[in-house]
Amino acid sequence: MAAVGVAVPAASAASGASGVSGASAASAASSMTQTPVLTGVRTGRHVGFDRVVLDLVGHRPEFFIRNVDQLYEDGSGHPVSLPGPYFLEVRLAPAAAHDDNGNLTYTGPRKFETPALTNVRAFAITGDFEANLTVGLGMRRDSWHRVFLLDSPTRVVIDVGH
Repeated sequence: MAAVGVAVPAASAASGASGVSGASAASAASSMTQTPVLTGVRTGRHVGFDRVVLDLVGHRPEFFIRNVDQLYEDGSGHPVSLPGPYFLEVRLAPAAAHDDNGNLTYTGPRKFETPALTNVRAFAITGDFEANLTVGLGMRRDSWHRVFLLDSPTRVVIDVGH
């Protein structure tokens, strides 16, 4: 079965760019920071699992994953509302969705639903604070999950079983 999903563009519509971010944005992001930066988010449905891919420019961050009862915004502590009775939180360190000058390196939506996926109902960036980038997933069912890293380019892959 072919993957079904959505690629969320890293460039804003206001800049006239669409689809996958260009090499110039990636080069500018990598030259301006030592911290790996988020440039895109993609989702896809596969046989037996849903996949969320975080595209990064820079070296591999460490990741920390946990099931939580509620997602919260880093810094403020405000609850993040996502559909689903189950939630998965993934924190990357060091990582950010902005460069050292505070310019966003990921300009897509910070929160969106994923209707093409089987178990993952929604995605949200819940934190971009002090070189910690945190994302959350809202899920229909509690299921197995795995996170792994890929290189050339750097990607964080989150798989969630159906």
